[in-house]
Amino acid sequence: MSEMSFEDMLNESFKTIRTGEVVTGKVIDVKPDSIVLNIGYKSDGIITRADYSADNSLDLTTVVKPGDEVEAKVRKVNDGEGLVSLSHRDIIAEKGQKRVRDAFENQEIVTGTVEKAVNGGLSVDFEGARVFIPASLVSDMYERDLSKYNGQEIEFVITEYNPQKRRVIGDRKRLIAEQKAAAKQALMERINIGDVIEGTVKNITDFGAFIDLGGADGLLHISEMGWGRTENPKKVYKSGEKLDVMIKDISGDKIALTRKFPDQNPWVLATANYAVGNVVTGKVARLADFGAFINLEPGIDALLHVSQISNERVEKPGDVLKVGDEIEAKVTDFNADEKKISLSIKALHAPARREEPRDEDVVDAYTDEDSSDDAE
Repeated sequence: MSEMSFEDMLNESFKTIRTGEVVTGKVIDVKPDSIVLNIGYKSDGIITRADYSADNSLDLTTVVKPGDEVEAKVRKVNDGEGLVSLSHRDIIAEKGQKRVRDAFENQEIVTGTVEKAVNGGLSVDFEGARVFIPASLVSDMYERDLSKYNGQEIEFVITEYNPQKRRVIGDRKRLIAEQKAAAKQALMERINIGDVIEGTVKNITDFGAFIDLGGADGLLHISEMGWGRTENPKKVYKSGEKLDVMIKDISGDKIALTRKFPDQNPWVLATANYAVGNVVTGKVARLADFGAFINLEPGIDALLHVSQISNERVEKPGDVLKVGDEIEAKVTDFNADEKKISLSIKALHAPARREEPRDEDVVDAYTDEDSSDDAE
């Protein structure tokens, strides 16, 4: 029996490895672009940057250090330079594929990092596996620029898994829709007519503003934006603004809102402030053939009949007044039930003979104005 040489005994002490085998090695040296491992073989193993991560700019010294253990798969027993070529990415990819399969079978909500926006969707890294989310499944609304998702962590569900074709499809739209439906149901169960809650202005139109209530949108109609008259909602609110609103009505899944808070109703103190005989100041808000409507404070307008504008005969209010003019007048009539106030400038000067408006003129004037508002 021949004796083994020292070299033979040395080689015998090392384990045998094969291509495709998974090994665990200890880091003995690390550079920005490569890692050298002691894998218990006669040759050390090497992992290049490309075989460690898909990030071509990754500095490997920032992720491992000497003494760390790293799992890798054997690519070549001899890389041509006497080292064993290893891949850490293959291990991560295989584990990722298993996670993908499990997530698909369980319809699990998972989180991945968007690598980049590609033609027609997003390429997402999910635990080492690549998932494609088509543009139509990225959101529940049209997204013009998908690049804003680059580098973001997003949640989705895997709806298609075909390892033979290397096809993995994710769906974020369905998840968003389910989350919104749950949030809306929770909101509808929580709110009641009369509740005051905080919302965020989402969209502004000529007829009002849509307010995000945190689960559903409510409509704040132009006529409900305050006790005063609102001419242009876009000059009052801006998108993203937070404001308190009161639930006025709930009809099915439609929510009507108001900013006419009862404790801010100007008519509460109107009886004392605008009693007959009081002298008040206001601004001309609107002109009509029969008179001018004077804004005394937000939410309270009074009628200055054409016959009460001056001691001189006035054919049309527009001949002597214009919108925005500030006038002083005396309250000649106050009706709290109908929320109507009549003014007179003539009464301030106490002429010898006063030409008071006929009752039917005042009634007809308010009726005409009410009809005009209804038509609007």
